[in-house]
Amino acid sequence: MTIPRRSLRAAGTLAAAAIVGLTGAVLTAGPAAAHTPTWDVTCTEVSLHLTAYNDKVTNQVTITVDGKELLPTESFGKGLDKTIDLPEHDKALTVHLSVKAGDGDQFSKEDTKQAPVCEGNTPTPTPSETKPSKPSEPSQKPTTAAPTPTDTPSETASSSAPAAATPSPSSPDLAETGSSSATPIIGGAAVAVLLAGGGIMWSVRKRRTAQH
Repeated sequence: MTIPRRSLRAAGTLAAAAIVGLTGAVLTAGPAAAHTPTWDVTCTEVSLHLTAYNDKVTNQVTITVDGKELLPTESFGKGLDKTIDLPEHDKALTVHLSVKAGDGDQFSKEDTKQAPVCEGNTPTPTPSETKPSKPSEPSQKPTTAAPTPTDTPSETASSSAPAAATPSPSSPDLAETGSSSATPIIGGAAVAVLLAGGGIMWSVRKRRTAQH
């Protein structure tokens, strides 16, 4: 049985096309399968494992928690292994991973996971929720002691105070301001002197008149 040449040529062309297609698919899928970003999130930490990346380009990775950077943008080559602690939290956190491959956006990765609250991690009450404690009462009540006088009279007033001075008998009599018993006698003597003087003057005048 002979096969026509045209059929052989057609079969060869189809086989060649199939081989080329398979080779291209393998070459295309090879780099995609090589980039392996693996990461895990627990209640306390984030584990990051980046492997089989192209080390001839610059690759970058960033991790944020509720919009805040947990791992600032960091460059890496063929791979990166890192474990990062999460901040303490009393509610679930949103953790976002961003990997930028330097050899094409098709090899980059954007992913988001939730960090749960650890069991037994009870939220600490805020100051507004804590009730103020009552002030402790003093164990002993203060005693009120009667005040002691600071100054006491040194001595009672002496009864031997000096008496008022009395005039001695030898001291001269004080002048009398009122009338005494000799006043009428002195008045009579004065009248007699006046009368005698008047009589003498009358006699002298009479003699002078007689002589003229």
